[in-house]
Amino acid sequence: MQEQLVGRVVEQQLLESYLQSGRSEFIAVYGRRRVGKTFLIRQVIGDKASFTISGMENVTTNDQLLNFKIALNRYGAIDHECTNWLEAFDLLITYLESLPNGNKIVFIDEMPWMDTPSSRFVSSLEHFWNDWASARNDIKLIVCGSATSWMMDNLINNHGGLHNRVTHQLLLEPFTLGECREYFTRYGFGYSEREIVDCYMVLGGIPYYFSLMNSADSVAQNIDRLFFSPTGELRYEMTNLFRSLFRHSESYVSIVEALSNKSKGLTRSELLEITKLNNNARFTKMLDELEYCRFIRKYQDYGNKSRQTTYQLIDSFVHFYYSIIAKNPYQDEHFWSHSILSPAYHAWSGLAYEILCLNHIRQIKSALGISGIQSQVYSWRASKDMVTMNNKGAQIDLLIDRADNCINVCEIKFAMDKYIISKAYEETLRNKLYLFSQNIGKRKTLRLTMITTYGVLQNQHSHILQNEITMEQLFG
Repeated sequence: MQEQLVGRVVEQQLLESYLQSGRSEFIAVYGRRRVGKTFLIRQVIGDKASFTISGMENVTTNDQLLNFKIALNRYGAIDHECTNWLEAFDLLITYLESLPNGNKIVFIDEMPWMDTPSSRFVSSLEHFWNDWASARNDIKLIVCGSATSWMMDNLINNHGGLHNRVTHQLLLEPFTLGECREYFTRYGFGYSEREIVDCYMVLGGIPYYFSLMNSADSVAQNIDRLFFSPTGELRYEMTNLFRSLFRHSESYVSIVEALSNKSKGLTRSELLEITKLNNNARFTKMLDELEYCRFIRKYQDYGNKSRQTTYQLIDSFVHFYYSIIAKNPYQDEHFWSHSILSPAYHAWSGLAYEILCLNHIRQIKSALGISGIQSQVYSWRASKDMVTMNNKGAQIDLLIDRADNCINVCEIKFAMDKYIISKAYEETLRNKLYLFSQNIGKRKTLRLTMITTYGVLQNQHSHILQNEITMEQLFG
């Protein structure tokens, strides 16, 4: 079956609007490896491109230039040698000027690979855009790349000749659960919503990973084949993932590895202490880039007067790697199928479901009926003085602070059936609400909200809740 575009409705509409505008456009599309950037662009532009090329990984400048020349020749351009990028872009200009009136779409894929050392690629690109393309109204330059650090430094946050030259930037994010369901339905998997949730908690919303799955197998069988068989296609993906995104990727890996051991996250100072990295502008840049790619999120505890930021890992695939793959001592090709319902599975699944929920805040707000109300998202933990007074700690996974003077205090629980609130857990919840209310006073109304897989079993302790959200509503 030929691959078809699934989801990406907003992104597709944006790209089409840029291509139909009455001016030249410089569009930078970025996002993590395997998220579907190239596929989306090719589906939108179809056969309307005037010129397309993809950079080559780990080759010399001469090889990149030869690749560029071959691509021009394929489009019938003048066959002329080019010994540097300035000449290469000049040949592209000559070719584009020879075309009939109308928009001319130029798509350069994996652009970061073209910028080999001492090649002066970026300065030549600057000259192409500033001196020629931007003065016209018919050039639609779309550039794409997984190397996020290069895309941010050289295009989006460029402080040189390309400063503010990118007219549009488009971050392509992983699929939502709704888009995952659309994908699996389109390709005949027949998975239930619970199976799709299990799949998301391992693979995140990465379309390429889904394309490696076999529709005849269960989610667990697919995970076994992809990760635990000797020839598993995702067995070494973690290493390849960070190498493709970041130069000097070891430092980035050390950050996410440190965060993988702290479910609620770490402050900057704690990260510096664990990773032994230098406290400088580059460290700030690495944190920003990991956030751009949606590997981590940063948040502040509610009422944090020091404005200290906490960083938390929110990438399902990376979490699965460090929680399961990196800690797996067995040579068992069916490890995941054998691990379902094991203590390791339960330990992993609780945080995996929390990560899933943190990536679906918009759907949670919609389920609560508060999409139209301005709100901010926080977490919270009791201060040391409060814990001493009460003899119990307290931490809240998710707070939705609303402009209508309400706060949804959200508890996230993964369960195989309806979640049962016991007497002890009701007391825990009351303790959290009490300590948090001491923190905010009486300024806001607290609404205790449970986000579970199948809902909460109604009993003598469940009346403490004001709102319930199930996994089904996260597909909205």
